[in-house]
Amino acid sequence: MSRIKVAVFASGTGSNFQALMETKSLACDIVLLVCDKHDAPVIQKAKANGVATFIFDPKSYSSKQAYEQEITDRLKAASVSWVFLAGYMRIVGSELLTAYRGKIVNIHPSLLPAFPGKDAIKQAFEAGVTKTGVTVHFVDEGIDTGPMIQQQEVYIDAAATLEELEERIHQVEHQLYPQVINQLLQNEG
Repeated sequence: MSRIKVAVFASGTGSNFQALMETKSLACDIVLLVCDKHDAPVIQKAKANGVATFIFDPKSYSSKQAYEQEITDRLKAASVSWVFLAGYMRIVGSELLTAYRGKIVNIHPSLLPAFPGKDAIKQAFEAGVTKTGVTVHFVDEGIDTGPMIQQQEVYIDAAATLEELEERIHQVEHQLYPQVINQLLQNEG
């Protein structure tokens, strides 16, 4: 029986990508990294792990639909069944949503619906809340508005620095995302 093939979309350092690569029990093969930044450290992580990459510059396309069509073509060429966002800093548009409806998942560093969008950890820290967390959710047309799959709380110690909170959130992400991915994929294949 062949394993499920997935793609990871990322724009930055790739700590969640690396955590997925290091999960020995992951129920799928990551066959493609899609990245919108030519200098993102995640690209080197993909190359070091033997994962094919598609790196694109959105500005070089006539429209969002145009670059999403090329991404969709590449996903289909690689027989990708699921897409997992891991720090991908673009809103997924209708082209990808139509092609992969119900099969695009994101991990977000807050307890949604609180603190959607960019800099969620900093938003929670500066708001002075006593807890935040991590949410894994399906992607829809909005920004971090898709149906939630799972959440895990992270309590904020009053003496903690922003950097300490970021580290704790990343630790939770690196454990939660592989678990949720395996749960989603256990009925596939």
